[in-house]
Amino acid sequence: MGKGLENVHRIYLEGIAGGNARAAVNAYTGHRYTQHSTGVGDGAEGFLAFFEPFVERNPKRDIKIVRSFEDGPWVFCNAYQSLNEGAAEWVTMDMFYTDPDGLILEHWDTIAAYVPEGASGADMVDGASEVDLSADGEASKTIVREYTKQVLQERGYDKAAEFVSTDIIQHAAPIGAGLEGLSTWLSSDAAGSYDMLFHLMGQGDFVLTYGKRHAKGKDIAVFDLYRVAGGKIVEHWMNEEEIGPRESWGNSGKF
Repeated sequence: MGKGLENVHRIYLEGIAGGNARAAVNAYTGHRYTQHSTGVGDGAEGFLAFFEPFVERNPKRDIKIVRSFEDGPWVFCNAYQSLNEGAAEWVTMDMFYTDPDGLILEHWDTIAAYVPEGASGADMVDGASEVDLSADGEASKTIVREYTKQVLQERGYDKAAEFVSTDIIQHAAPIGAGLEGLSTWLSSDAAGSYDMLFHLMGQGDFVLTYGKRHAKGKDIAVFDLYRVAGGKIVEHWMNEEEIGPRESWGNSGKF
């Protein structure tokens, strides 16, 4: 585990789950902390203004990091949160940019309500969790990059089978099982259009994209997490969050 990934785990588990927000943000962030979680202000003080009251409101915090990986200075973390003995359950996907010492400089996220059984019948956070480091990470990223470009952005839905396994394991709550369920959803009004790929990162067989969709008159920030095997996407998770009006942002926005 690189220093950046280690610091991300620590700020989550010590700072948020452990309730030591001030010590964690001071220890694990760098000369700046630019924030894109729109309810949180920039810098250590913005982090504390949000998370110190959060800790007080939620004395019982069961937070588990389900899967995480790193790609150079970029770190990804997927977490499940149960607050106050299940009164609220959330899934987060977070992306961080770190400095050469592994200190966190920038953060993006989406937060969505936990869905234990989606349209495919699968849980929103279950599935493979360990990165296969023997897999060709660059090849995995190329497959996902071309899928995103040719299928999502260019709407070449008839090309999906070139990139996606017929029996893909689907964890995205609104998407049905297999390639058929994915193809049906992609052509629906609910999926809308994939307007922008902001960043792609990966390690081994896992690849993450962060981008923006537009559906039913709404802009949506979306993380798609893919697992690649045998030259095709074999597992998919998705975490999305509607982008609110500019006046509701506490910082420069989701991107």
